[in-house]
Amino acid sequence: MRDFLKDAAHVVPTARQLSWFDTAGYAFIHFGMNTFTDREWGTGSEKEEIFNPVKLDCDQWVQAIKDAGMKGMVLVAKHHDGFCLWDTKYTRHSVMYSPFHRDIVREAADACRRGGIRFGFYLSPWDRNSALYGTDAYNDYFCSQLTELLTQYGDIFCVWFDNACGEGPNGKKQKYDFPRYIRLIRELQPGAVIFNDFGPDVRWCGNESGDPRASEWSVVPSELCRYAAVQTGPGPMANDGSLSFIYNTNQQIGSLSQILYSKGLAFVPSEINTSIRKGWFWHKEEEPKSIQELFRIYLGSVGGNACLNLNLPPDRDGLIDVRDVKRLQEFKAFLDEQFGTPAAGEITKAAGGYPTQPEYHIRLQEKGKAIRYVILEEDLTHGQRIESFQISAASESGRSYPFYQGTTVGNRKICQLVDPFANQNPLTRTVVWSQVDELVVKITAARDEVFLKSIQVYA
Repeated sequence: MRDFLKDAAHVVPTARQLSWFDTAGYAFIHFGMNTFTDREWGTGSEKEEIFNPVKLDCDQWVQAIKDAGMKGMVLVAKHHDGFCLWDTKYTRHSVMYSPFHRDIVREAADACRRGGIRFGFYLSPWDRNSALYGTDAYNDYFCSQLTELLTQYGDIFCVWFDNACGEGPNGKKQKYDFPRYIRLIRELQPGAVIFNDFGPDVRWCGNESGDPRASEWSVVPSELCRYAAVQTGPGPMANDGSLSFIYNTNQQIGSLSQILYSKGLAFVPSEINTSIRKGWFWHKEEEPKSIQELFRIYLGSVGGNACLNLNLPPDRDGLIDVRDVKRLQEFKAFLDEQFGTPAAGEITKAAGGYPTQPEYHIRLQEKGKAIRYVILEEDLTHGQRIESFQISAASESGRSYPFYQGTTVGNRKICQLVDPFANQNPLTRTVVWSQVDELVVKITAARDEVFLKSIQVYA
């Protein structure tokens, strides 16, 4: 058991995964036939003539993304209806045969470069327009289109796939050749992370509502992410059970109770993807989510060992809705207020502690400030190791109450401190809970020696 835990602690990310973590938040752009038909899923029979976003301005998209503090864009180059937003040689069901007649993928990629953000794309494997869908020839068709997108639009930071799969001719379902797609991406865009339910680089969080797990592990069973590189041998109970039940919706992914049964572990972090509105495509009657709801999602994604892929759907003119632009600006102002400048202070690691239970003391320079957040970051080049921790005030008596109790840390954990006496008799208090001069971060359990990269306090 001890040796396996050490192996689990040494499962590490690739350079492309670390670069993806640095992106933190990026925008999904759902735009296509559904924008003009007021649908979420098209049929594939829509006429090219209806697509005509006369005011399309990809620089406006990029500015809205940057106004929100996000660092990248993932454009839906083709949704399930098969309509392509680029100049493809392989179908007439594309923007080039619409009245608009402009390569939107090129315009979006160029706008990202001008704006200094990263560009990626989503290419739906499900194609309800292609006559080849449901046949062996479809994988050739898909790879041909994938090659166009990988070779004609500069550096790609993310290629996004889901596993949506409908029926083809005569009810025949398409068998996607994901290993072939992955090899092609690795050959043509080796720096791009690949998102898929089953890896290899980034996996789905299991919902589209922005709901995070309480504990988000990047070190997960290879039974879940079968396209990822396996970095360990089997767990000590691998022959005593099975993980055949595991899927992205499971709330215990990566927990000790699961990895013990795994045949081997891989490093595949989670992406939280959700829309700023109820739907993925633009619908006139919908309103953007509140700042409070966006902040909840932010804390659980960027602040919960994941990245946030927030959908911003352009309208029929080809612009991000002014209501969404305003909400993004308001949200960025709110984040700047919460996380403007870290409080200055001295951080020391207590001597003589256990390697798996270190204790860090943070003495603040400015006294009496109300402390709102503590942000912890593990050095993932050593692996993700922390199982649980707590944050409390320093106490000469040795008795203290935690302001925060957490489980995993990983790339980044934003800890929103709470009053431990909120539900107690206020007359018994002897200290204002958040106005302390020294905090203690105590790691209470870890799989191997802890390596924290950063501790920041916001007051």
